[in-house]
Formats: sequence, C-alpha cells, structure tokens
Amino acid sequence: MDKPKIVLGVSGGIAAYKACELLRRLTESGHDVRVVPTESALHFVGEATWSALSGHPAVTQVWETVHEVPHVRIGQQADLVVVAPATADMLAKAAHGLADDLLTNTLLTARCPVVFAPAMHTEMWENAATQENVATLRRRGAVVLEPAVGRLTGVDTGKGRFPEPGEIFEVCRRVLARGAQAPDLAGRHVVVSAGGTREPLDPVRYLGNRSSGKQGYALARTAVARGARVTLVAANSELPDPAGVDVVHVGTAVQLREAVLKAAADADAVVMAAAVADFRPARYAEGKIKKRDGQEPEPVALVRNPDVLAELSADRARPGQIVVGFAAETDDVLANGRAKLARKGCDLLVVNEVGERRTFGSEENEAVVLAPDGTETPVPHGPKEALADTVWDLVSPCLT
Repeated sequence: MDKPKIVLGVSGGIAAYKACELLRRLTESGHDVRVVPTESALHFVGEATWSALSGHPAVTQVWETVHEVPHVRIGQQADLVVVAPATADMLAKAAHGLADDLLTNTLLTARCPVVFAPAMHTEMWENAATQENVATLRRRGAVVLEPAVGRLTGVDTGKGRFPEPGEIFEVCRRVLARGAQAPDLAGRHVVVSAGGTREPLDPVRYLGNRSSGKQGYALARTAVARGARVTLVAANSELPDPAGVDVVHVGTAVQLREAVLKAAADADAVVMAAAVADFRPARYAEGKIKKRDGQEPEPVALVRNPDVLAELSADRARPGQIVVGFAAETDDVLANGRAKLARKGCDLLVVNEVGERRTFGSEENEAVVLAPDGTETPVPHGPKEALADTVWDLVSPCLT
C-alpha cells in the first residue's frame, strides 16, 4: 500500500528546530513526508537537514522544479498538511489566501485536512488580528492547536510555546485516521475534566482514588483532532499536556468545581470524566497526625463535596449546552447507571464497570453510554480513544 503522504510546512520561528523531531516521528511511523519550509525557516534549520531527514528535496519557491508544477501537485497529492511551527505571519497569510511562496500555494491547493501548530510570543498570539485569523481558519475546517504555556525565546514565559512534538504527532495521527471526515467540532469549545481529586487530611496524607486521567486526556486529544477548542481541567494527573489544549491543573474537588464552572461559561459541551471525591475531611490538621503508642486514632469525620455534575446539569451556562457524566460501578452497572443519570440530570452518562481489564490506569476501557430516552450505546473493550470518539459522535449531533 502507498504510504500516507504528509506535507510538513515549516515557517520562520525559533521553534523550527523542534519540527525535526516531529518529522522523525512521522517518517518512522511509516508516512511519506515532504518538507516545505519558508525562506525564513531556513535561517533556523537548513535545507540539507530537511532533505536528509525526509528523503525528499526541501523546496521553498514555486520557481524550483517548475516542470513538476509543485505549487499545485504537492497540495493535491497530500493526505495531510501540518504547519509546525505556524507563525503569526503564516496564520495571517493562510487566513487571507495569500500565496507568495511554495508553502502558501500548497495550502491553497490542498483538499485534505490541515493542522496548524502555532508558536510565537504571548502578545502576538493574544493580538486581536491573530485571534481573528485563527477563528477564520477554524471556521473553514482547519485544526489550529492552542499553543502551550511555558518558556519562550529569551527570558519570556507565557502562552505561545510550541507544543511538544510527540503530542503534535498524536494529533496528526488522529486527524489522518478520520480521513476525509469533516472536523465536526470545528468552532466549538468543549471542557473536559480528568484525573482524580485529592482531599488533604494533613500535610502528608490525603483521601484520593485510582484515576490516572487517561480517559479524560483521550477525550481532550480526540476533540482537538475533530477541530474543537479544548479546555482540560486535570486533577493530579502525571500525563503530559496534550497538544492544542488549554490545561488547568487542580488538586481538590472544590478547586475542580471552580475551574470547570469558569471554563464552562462559554462551552458548547462539558464532559466530566474526572473521578471527583464525594467527601473530604471535615478538619485539616496543620501538622502531621502522629501515631501514639497505646492510643487508637481519632475517627476521621467527613463532609460532602459539591456535586459538580449535578450543578452543571441543573444550571446550564448557555442554552443548548451538552453535559456528559461518567460513572464507575462495581455491580448492577446499568441499573446504577440509570439511577445516576436520572439523579444527575445530564444528557449522557458513560458507565463502566471497575474490575478485571477495566481498572483505573488501564490503556483500554469498556463502557455503555446511556441517554435519558433509554438509548444504550455499548462500546466494546478497546483503546480509550475509541470510547472518546464514541462520546463525541453522540455529542456532536446534539450541539445547536
């Protein structure tokens, strides 16, 4: 079979050197990659490097290899175009249809999915012009990742950092897997919670659970590949931040509630995949609770945590907002799930049995998605991203 053809466009930013790692991942996973750098990109990484790593000549201008009509052929034959890094200048040119070099010509002729991985200083990313250009590209069906937060050029720190190449690769893989399907979440803002909350008992101990956050992270990653702007509220997860996602790290159930409600204010959908503690210690001990010889420990009094899922469902931040809950059960899975769906008032409830091959921390999951009208959508045992895609398949048609 022919290898999937990918065009890696590289524009002129300092993060161009990181695109070499993305190129390596794409080629080693069996893709035929052609690098199309801009002239300014070659100031950071030379033509010889791109050619050696890809196995194809790296051409910047439409006047080179004219007999092959590269400004038309490259875009026509591509299965995916990914621009990484995408500078503010490149985003502006793409949004306005300018075509003054081979990369911008390729973007105009491409009939395949297009992914942009922006990298620039915070002020440039937040500028109204850049934000309008990003909105235009997303509206047209392009996947524009949110840049990461972290160290920028020099001593600056903020939003605008190039996402990790491994995470960009995962987005590309998912976009390719969807093929010609339109990004059905383009222009939508979705909020996903993930991980497990921890309720401090003293400076050393806490009440927690086994959730790793893998299912919530899979939901975030698949939503990005389907064109959504994603906010991930992550509770105590050690997973790397997904590319293109705004990540808010929290610890406790109260902190998670605050972050989710804030993000949900303009969200089209909220998926509560986090394992939120039902209770927290009534009293926090300022010092470590000591073990004393001959004395039994005092009982730990608990108080209820806020029910975030029920609160979201009862008080929608905007008309038509879809709320999805998760429920981990050990027995009477469907009966308990149905009761919880009615009690919480959400639009969908994903119910999975906790047990062998279905434990927290696994790479795979198996579940049934319940709807208020009695509909049941079983998701067989498989990768967590398969369950994530099923959830978005059910959510997408309901968005108004």
